[in-house]
Amino acid sequence: MVKRILVLDDNQDILDIVHETLTYENFEVKSTGESKNVMPLLEDFNPNLVILDYRVAGTNGGELCRNIKAHPKFSNVPVIIFSAYVNREADLYAYGCDAIINKPFDLTELVEKVNNLIA
Repeated sequence: MVKRILVLDDNQDILDIVHETLTYENFEVKSTGESKNVMPLLEDFNPNLVILDYRVAGTNGGELCRNIKAHPKFSNVPVIIFSAYVNREADLYAYGCDAIINKPFDLTELVEKVNNLIA
């Protein structure tokens, strides 16, 4: 069965490269640049993993992570947070994420972390 990944980032270039990379790795990927779409997309798409940018158009990706982890249906879905704030890792893990990828990131690191969380 193909694993599904939901990606949220307001940088279209990042969305495009992550989408292309993960699709190439045989994942079904749904991408959005709108944070308000995340919870409805979770319900519709039912992903095996979620990747969130920490700062998305005025929204805190950490809070979105906390909302996902608090949702009874999605509490076990792994969440990766993208962050340009390297010195904030302890703060980011406090939101309940399963992994952090620092920006700028290496695509090999992205694929490895995704595979480790949902292989």
